Amino acid sequence: MPGMYWTVPTLLTWARVLAIPLVVAVFYVPGLQPAEQNLWATVLFVVIALTDWADGYLARRLKQTSAFGAFFDPVADKFLVCASMLILLDLERVHVVVALIIVGREIAISALREWMATIGAGGVAVHGIGKLKTAAQMVAIPFLLYHAQWLGSIDTARWGTWLIELAAALTVVSMVFYLRRAWPQLARVNKQGRIE
Repeated sequence: MPGMYWTVPTLLTWARVLAIPLVVAVFYVPGLQPAEQNLWATVLFVVIALTDWADGYLARRLKQTSAFGAFFDPVADKFLVCASMLILLDLERVHVVVALIIVGREIAISALREWMATIGAGGVAVHGIGKLKTAAQMVAIPFLLYHAQWLGSIDTARWGTWLIELAAALTVVSMVFYLRRAWPQLARVNKQGRIE
């Protein structure tokens, strides 16, 4: 149904995707000082991230959940995380191995879920480790974007580095968990690529 593409929650998701380039763009605006660039990037990231909570809440509240929304919402999240990691990598605020682990995991899990859906296997539910990883990641990224003292005593660069490294470690653990959960279903796939 065409209407599913233009509900309030879906419009918020569209807005989130369209706003992601702004986080990158602030670092190339002439006349902005580095501290101003960091502040604007942080504010934009936080606002964009909050729309993720808002569109989920509104979808349930307005009863406007849809298959398209269920697909598009996590895609928007992955765009935001991957774009932010590339920015931080370019700014040399995150180690390349950490960036590869986090971005690589997003690609691998997306591919796994798509393949399992294609062969008719059930999905792999989100685990508590994955939620903890996401929480650490979503705090670490704005800290690393801000990259200065906050409230006069919080060294966001240091805390951001610790949290993003924790997120990377949890990423590996959650990846192993997902693969272990998916393995019994994958093992049942016959040579034609279908569940026996």
